[in-house]
Amino acid sequence: MDPGFGVYVHWPFCAAKCPYCDFNSHVRHQPVDQPRFVAAFLREMAEARELSGPRTVTSIFMGGGTPSLMDPATVDAILNGIASHWHVPDGIEITMEANPSSVEATRFHGYRAAGVNRVSLGVQALNDRDLRFLGRLHNVEDALKAVRLAREIFPRMSFDLIYARPNQTVEEWERELKEAVSYAVDHLSLYQLTIEEGTPFYGLHKAGKLVVPDGEQSAVLYEATQEITAAIGMPAYEVSNHARPGAESRHNLTYWRYGDYAGIGPGAHGRLTIGGAKVATATERKPEEWLRLVEEHGHGMIERELLDLEAQADELLLMGLRLREGVDLARWQSLSGRDPDPDREQFLIEHGFIERLGNSRLRCTPAGMLILDAVVADLAC
Repeated sequence: MDPGFGVYVHWPFCAAKCPYCDFNSHVRHQPVDQPRFVAAFLREMAEARELSGPRTVTSIFMGGGTPSLMDPATVDAILNGIASHWHVPDGIEITMEANPSSVEATRFHGYRAAGVNRVSLGVQALNDRDLRFLGRLHNVEDALKAVRLAREIFPRMSFDLIYARPNQTVEEWERELKEAVSYAVDHLSLYQLTIEEGTPFYGLHKAGKLVVPDGEQSAVLYEATQEITAAIGMPAYEVSNHARPGAESRHNLTYWRYGDYAGIGPGAHGRLTIGGAKVATATERKPEEWLRLVEEHGHGMIERELLDLEAQADELLLMGLRLREGVDLARWQSLSGRDPDPDREQFLIEHGFIERLGNSRLRCTPAGMLILDAVVADLAC
């Protein structure tokens, strides 16, 4: 299957920084000069187009940060810029992340008019207590208003929830998931709360002031998540993503199937095939420094690494084993130049962590997904 070619645009600004978040997001107390950033996005697109050559875009994703803080005119200019550099067929998936606290009907209608046809809402919880704990600026009422608006305006919608929160029970999580699905959502991204170094939660956790479920408790919640979503018709197609058949994220599938994508904006990463070779790209994370680099040099790229075949094989395995469909073995073998180690593979199969799909694909079992990093490391050796 063709993994496609995606374009990712990173809007790095947020109204507030959540205490669990280690993403490249920044709070600015003065208005952002959006026309200046648009001009920089367009310049960096031109550089990415020089590297990628002519391509047909299969998906566009605007992430952040909080892209729904952008003016609709900014979104329109970005999408027109992408269409001026690559071929963008009608009807492709164009996703925009949005926070319920920044949702307004006029903005949503403006984004839809610009071409956005899928919105991903950062809901994160469906009770006000946990929303406050997570540092969110919205409450449940705001979240549901955003969900209703998104359903009215956009053909497709997803929203995120975070679980394995302090003192969360399986019963509470089951009720929350069933409530989420009742809002006619066709895609859910369900992430375990992780404590990331450098975040406020990290300091609280280290000081013993924040206790989250341990590995065994998190595993129980993960297994319950798989059972509940499968029973309500939204099985996992990736370790943290669930969808009704046909509603999977086309853009994220491009990542997990190890396709090419251009990364535009502060802190954006990309994978581009240039002259038959796979190149990893990364841009400057700090928004104002990225802006300076683009205005002076035409792009904010600070890394451009040629990936050898072994590195590509490892990335293909790392990304592909996240998917329920697994990894294309022939593609992995063509990159790695070898077959999977038969003893390691047999060990993992016997212990119920991986399985073969005929002779063409290899995938993790539900038990293997719980120790995904270890499975990948074992197979990559």
